Amino acid sequence: MDFKTEILRSIRIMIEREIRNYKADKTYASVIQSINAKGYVILDDTGHERTVPCAIPGISLSPGQRVYIKAPLGDLKQLHICGITANERR
Repeated sequence: MDFKTEILRSIRIMIEREIRNYKADKTYASVIQSINAKGYVILDDTGHERTVPCAIPGISLSPGQRVYIKAPLGDLKQLHICGITANERR
C-alpha cells in the first residue's frame, strides 16, 4: 500500500467523524405563522411547522412577524424564539 494515501485516508476518516459528532447552536430567521395555546407556530429551517415558546420576556408577537429562532446544540426539542429581526422592532 501507498503510505501517503493511507495517512490521508485516516485523516479524512477522523475529520468526517468529528464533523458528524459536532454540536453547535443554530440560529436562523423565520416567520410566525399563527399563535396557539402552546406557543407560536413558526416554520423551521426545513420548512416544517413547529410550535415554540418565546424566550424574550415581556413581549407580544403577532402572526406574520419575522423572528430569530435558536436550536441550542442543534436540539430541536429546545427550539425557541430568541429575537426579533431588525426591520420588525417597534
